[in-house]
Amino acid sequence: MQMLMPEPQIFVERTLALIKPDVIDKEEEIEDLILRSGFLIVQKRKLQLSPEQCSNFYADQYGKVFFPNLTAYMSSGPLVAIILARHCAVSYWKELLGPSNSVRARRTHPHSLRAMYGTDDLRNALHGSLSISSAEREIRFMFPEVILEPIPTGQRARDYLNLYVKPTLLAGLTALCKEKPSDPMTWLADWLIEHNPNKPRLQHQMTEEDHQ
Repeated sequence: MQMLMPEPQIFVERTLALIKPDVIDKEEEIEDLILRSGFLIVQKRKLQLSPEQCSNFYADQYGKVFFPNLTAYMSSGPLVAIILARHCAVSYWKELLGPSNSVRARRTHPHSLRAMYGTDDLRNALHGSLSISSAEREIRFMFPEVILEPIPTGQRARDYLNLYVKPTLLAGLTALCKEKPSDPMTWLADWLIEHNPNKPRLQHQMTEEDHQ
């Protein structure tokens, strides 16, 4: 009896990249380097975070000496958040970034992005997730509407449906019945997008999302 071998699978990771406020004028140049390094830009958005949102994003750094300066710097102007994808995206992106201290990066990794675009330890131009789990958390923070695999199943899926989907859908259908639009499907779709419970609550949205 011939044994059937499973189909080969390619697992593609995703990681979060941030182009920080002091180098946002280099956005196109940096994105070109990212693409030429084998990454796919899945989604991106330009936004400005409040100091409180920066504190939440960098919660694991809370209590460290540089934390106030970090949140002040990251909230000082608009930044670009990008979801990157490729095989081993987290480790490859960290390698492309180089050391977190841009001064040291210029000595030890002169061709890294932080060596080329960063200023010092604080203003190091770009952010990268440290691990797969932190990438998932950070992507959800910057892109709450994005679905990250594996998609929940079983009790986790039921809990998610009961907590987020059913109440929102019920409210949307109730509003639909009251409004009675001529194109109910399009109206409901627009309503659900507008009232998405995972919609990012950002202080200032600079531009619409770019999907690539």
